[in-house]
Amino acid sequence: MTFKSSALFAFRLMFPRSAKKSSARRSIFGAVLCIGISLVPLVLVMSFSDGMINGMTQRIIGLSTGELKSVVRSSAKAASSFESLSEYGKILSQIDGIQDVFLQVECEGLASGKKSRIGVAVRAVENDIFERNADFASLLKVKAGSIEQFKSAKKTAVIGEKVSELLELSPGDKIRLILTKTLPNGAVSPVTQVFTVSAVVSSGYQELDSMWVFIPIEQSFSVLPKASSLYSVMIRTVDGVNADLAKIRENCEANSYGIARVYAWFHLNRNQLQNFSSTKVMLTFIMLLIVLVASVNISSALVMLVMERRKEIAILKSIGGSASGITVSFLIAGISCGFAGTLIGLPVGILCAVNSNQIVSAVEHCVNFFSKMLFILSGHSLASFENIQLLNPAYYLTEIPISIPYGELFMIASSVLLLSLVVSVVPAIKAGRESPLETFRKA
Repeated sequence: MTFKSSALFAFRLMFPRSAKKSSARRSIFGAVLCIGISLVPLVLVMSFSDGMINGMTQRIIGLSTGELKSVVRSSAKAASSFESLSEYGKILSQIDGIQDVFLQVECEGLASGKKSRIGVAVRAVENDIFERNADFASLLKVKAGSIEQFKSAKKTAVIGEKVSELLELSPGDKIRLILTKTLPNGAVSPVTQVFTVSAVVSSGYQELDSMWVFIPIEQSFSVLPKASSLYSVMIRTVDGVNADLAKIRENCEANSYGIARVYAWFHLNRNQLQNFSSTKVMLTFIMLLIVLVASVNISSALVMLVMERRKEIAILKSIGGSASGITVSFLIAGISCGFAGTLIGLPVGILCAVNSNQIVSAVEHCVNFFSKMLFILSGHSLASFENIQLLNPAYYLTEIPISIPYGELFMIASSVLLLSLVVSVVPAIKAGRESPLETFRKA
């Protein structure tokens, strides 16, 4: 048998001319549908995880560390005043490959609101960073108040949205920062600094919104304790994370003359990156297991097809059809099932991924609607009802930045075709070994 005749026989196995009902054909189409359905959540998980990881990483790099971060020794002259730190920043900005530098002073402390206190990371930044830094301008959304007051006034603060909720603060309210001060005798004493909230911002990532309090950097040298503060320069490179960071980092350290250490963003966030990577691998592995189970249905369907088409196989072998040709026909039928399932699953999965924010929102509205109905019917007051959120903002971004990994999807499609071929081998070989005499004897 030639390959063309084997392909034609495979086509007739799946699409016979007769209108006779066939359980095997229904099983084959069911296997195709199962593969298509199993690919949809796999595409969604990969798009979700890639979008989440890229979105979180972009916020960590753009709002926290930069591609590089130069940490200045607190005993160095550059950490003695804003002017000295600015001079050091200007030296770094002259290095090839560096786009811009942003000065900052960081310190841990307690923030006190109207009714409670929470631990926060106080970040003293330049007053124009919300406009000059492209990531601050695009990723930080002003929820209340105005950034203009932060630029003009001295004792002002910009707080994260979650900090605002926990401390019940809004623009115009006073926020008290409880810091420490080392006395001449070595004792540590608490010091309270009062700032006026000028704006409430959100990065869309609650983990960041729940800890940051921004204050003007000029104020930091007089209000933040020098011993427990971190003086640093956030460095943005021209080519972003694709730049030759190792070479730029070496040049930055060489021009720091021993007063600072320079770190790359992936060194500063190693634990988070490993957590993101392991989570994605685990989710993808689980989804691949679902696809594997769906692919096994092809084997079951082909076994039924072999049993149902024994007479046709016997006739074909009687007129000269080879065992290998018949085996190839069933292999073609099996891989065609995987190909058809892939053609169904991938486009539907991509379509759902692109509209995932709308789908999640619609599902949340439906869930909350029926939950409110049950809540009312059970005799409770609707005022005490809390909306259900499918994606907890404490762990996810409030809006999913969708990223379609086309390269990985191509690998998945190839894997599905390979799985379809593998699970088709046993029933295909069995079909090729069918004995015409035995079949006619039992007929």
